[in-house]
Amino acid sequence: MSTVHMVKNIFRYLFILGAAWFLIHSVYIITDGLTDNRKNADLAVVFGNTVNKDGTLSPRLKARLDKAIELYRDHRVKEVLVSGGFGKEGYWEGSEMKKYLVENKIPSENIITDNYGDNTEKTVINSIKTADSLHYKSIVSVSQYYHQTRIKKLFKKHYFNNVSSSSPKYFEARDVYSVFREFFAYYL
Repeated sequence: MSTVHMVKNIFRYLFILGAAWFLIHSVYIITDGLTDNRKNADLAVVFGNTVNKDGTLSPRLKARLDKAIELYRDHRVKEVLVSGGFGKEGYWEGSEMKKYLVENKIPSENIITDNYGDNTEKTVINSIKTADSLHYKSIVSVSQYYHQTRIKKLFKKHYFNNVSSSSPKYFEARDVYSVFREFFAYYL
């Protein structure tokens, strides 16, 4: 067997191994994200997303907030923390999210706003600080299903282990890209 042929075989096997790893991990991300163990928690943390230029919420963000409303109304959480940053569209995501919750009859005093969670890890860190200050011991993460595995990993990285997840039943074509992106983001 020539050296060139051996190198080609090695690359072929590495490609097959990488593709299998990607597929298995992606199935895990999807399964984990779509699984809601229906645990109660002290705090629901809603991860921010796009507020449109006209001030309306993106369908993805609205779906997350609707899930938080469901959790609150079902008495699965005591309070809701909404977290996001200042979007390029000119809105503080957390503030806009709170407005939506209040419009949907969630009492303002049961909503905590974090306008400095402008990425996933910052939201996790800010949520842990808030939970600690309130002596809360459990959190349920509210985001798209493909995001949940990485969110839970980040909570554990920052020594907060009592975290579960609940995702809205909202799906769109870009989910394919998002699952792909989350595979790589998980390992960074």
